[in-house]
Amino acid sequence: MKIGFIGLGNVGGKLAGSLLRNGFDLTVYDLNPDLVAEYVEKGAQPGTGPLAIMRACDAVITCLPSPAACATVVEEMLPAVDSSKIWMEMSTTDAAEVKRLAALVSERGGSAMECPVSGGCHRADTGNISIFAGCDRATFERMLPTLTTLGRRVLHTGDIGSASILKVMTNYLATANLLTCCEALVTMKAAGIDLNTTYEAMKISSGTSFVHETESQVILNGSRDISFTMDLVKKDISLFQTIADAHGVPLEISPLLVEIFTDGIARFGERELSPNIIRRLEEATGLSITAPGFPAEMVDDEPEEPGYEVVPTGLSAPLAKAPAE
Repeated sequence: MKIGFIGLGNVGGKLAGSLLRNGFDLTVYDLNPDLVAEYVEKGAQPGTGPLAIMRACDAVITCLPSPAACATVVEEMLPAVDSSKIWMEMSTTDAAEVKRLAALVSERGGSAMECPVSGGCHRADTGNISIFAGCDRATFERMLPTLTTLGRRVLHTGDIGSASILKVMTNYLATANLLTCCEALVTMKAAGIDLNTTYEAMKISSGTSFVHETESQVILNGSRDISFTMDLVKKDISLFQTIADAHGVPLEISPLLVEIFTDGIARFGERELSPNIIRRLEEATGLSITAPGFPAEMVDDEPEEPGYEVVPTGLSAPLAKAPAE
């Protein structure tokens, strides 16, 4: 199968690298020609644009920074879509928009799949990231060998739109985790507690999280480099708030997260690294939240392993029988 990959940024480039490393026939395209040249040196074929890539490939993956960018690319590819073609969207995007674009692909006889990833750029780099896949079951099974190369754990979430909703939800949770970690670290520093000790106390306790064990490290290093920016955080948590609003859920924490990142962008710029949201508290307290011994960026130390489909717990085992009345 020939795979096209459009969008070689922080996440997309690492995902494309997993396909190349595992021997896939890959054609790549990005608006930055230097990124294309980098992957051509690694063995990829250069694409001249979205339409040409769809014509040349069986499946085309897009991994782009916004729903608008994705729409532009997909609409350009449409004339080359037929019953043999698959479009795979790996961005974090709006469920309604991915449904709209999937319908356009379907109208031309093609298949569409949304497969956003979760787990950080360092796991995307090693093929150990998690993937949510929203599509019909036949398309999922056809593309499962590709998905289990791109990631370690692959969850079929249901129809188109379901994966985008779940991905936005996970990014909302990660943002809430990030902000509470920031508040915890600054408060412990103000209370005179050693920050290395604080990190370990958080890690071994019920208060730990994936975000703490990754982003707290680059915060304490001072680099704050998690390859994710404040504008992207605000986009994702705003999408989550939109979902809640559409379904009449009166959230209380979510609007505050949006407000905090709106303020962070106003202060530091939309392309500021997202963990630097802690600067709001550093500036308010005059404290510097750094400590020795932490890495400047995260590296996945797990070996690359074949991926597998994750089956939801309630479906992977017989349901418990209700007690007799």
